[in-house]
Amino acid sequence: MTMNPAMQPMEKISMLGPSDDFPGGPPGAPYPSTVVNIPAEPPKDHFIWSIICFAYPNIFCLGLAALIYSVKARDRKMMGDMNGAQHYASTARSLNILSTVLFSVFFLIGLITVIVVVVQIKQMHTFTRQNNYYYG
Repeated sequence: MTMNPAMQPMEKISMLGPSDDFPGGPPGAPYPSTVVNIPAEPPKDHFIWSIICFAYPNIFCLGLAALIYSVKARDRKMMGDMNGAQHYASTARSLNILSTVLFSVFFLIGLITVIVVVVQIKQMHTFTRQNNYYYG
């Protein structure tokens, strides 16, 4: 026996390893465990992104479809059906990604086309002035 700082007798307890018994329990008893249930974070419904994609001009109406799935995901989340909400939210996310990519590609193609046309008009205007073909 060893003495603790308050000078009271105390039993010596060795460091417990994985094969040692739990002190205070029956021999061979496993260590007690604590289970903490952490509720999963509810899925995001991507509603704002769907509204923005709805405003994108595209020929496939992907923004409208994404908005519908976002509303369905929000409704399922309010009803407590997290699996259904996750399904609708992932579909809305995929449609939003596709809509954003298509809008970006079409926007860049349109921007490049405008730049090329403006440069060509400017070159044509410069050519006609230099060669005295200007009639305006």
